[in-house]
Amino acid sequence: MDDRPLIGITTYGRSRRDRYRLPAAYVEAVRRAGGVPVLLPPGDESVEELVARLDGFVLAGGGDVAPELYGGEDHPAIERVDRERDAFEIALVRAVVAEGAPALSVCRGCQVVNVALGGTLHEHLPDVVGAGVSHREAAPEGEVRHTVWVEKGSRLAAVMAEETPEPVSSHHQAPDRVAPALRVVARAEDGAIEALEHPDHPWLLAVQWHPELSAADDPSQQRLFDSLVAAARERRRQEGRRGGRRGGG
Repeated sequence: MDDRPLIGITTYGRSRRDRYRLPAAYVEAVRRAGGVPVLLPPGDESVEELVARLDGFVLAGGGDVAPELYGGEDHPAIERVDRERDAFEIALVRAVVAEGAPALSVCRGCQVVNVALGGTLHEHLPDVVGAGVSHREAAPEGEVRHTVWVEKGSRLAAVMAEETPEPVSSHHQAPDRVAPALRVVARAEDGAIEALEHPDHPWLLAVQWHPELSAADDPSQQRLFDSLVAAARERRRQEGRRGGRRGGG
């Protein structure tokens, strides 16, 4: 019997051509780690059932979170807001936290975790930190690399086995006020928050960069997926899961 852990990966919202999509790099990183990717398009109202059936989760990147969800203000730079996706992923994060399910949140996903647990966002990061560090190219989805300083002794540092990675970055927003349950474990040189973790959760990491884009060639980034899948496998073992369900058979 195939006992590989099932890893739910959130997808982008419905496109103008009535399609859901997700960059293949997420799927490939999960497969390299030994997990089975299960794509989760927005709109499912049974998030508790998803958390019960699946072993771990990746919250993927994408467009901006609607500012009204964190008491923010509209800004000309805010783009690709998808309220259906916001509602689905916020509910999913809260269920993941309640059930202790392993989760890796990427870029937008990092922001969703902070908002879901009571934090806020910078609507446009350059307004706050300036242009000293390029967090993305001028064009939407432009990818850059910059150094990130990871807190020594944090779970993130232990997982990556690296305290000064240079991952791929592509974002214009970032956490502002951090949710009470979370703690900052990485920053950029300009002070921007680059990663959060939940100290009281079995395995919940949120990074502002895109580990999937360099994971094939950068072991420190692939380790994020490896560790997630290992935690999901342990959850599966402890709960006696088979075929994505609780119990035997």
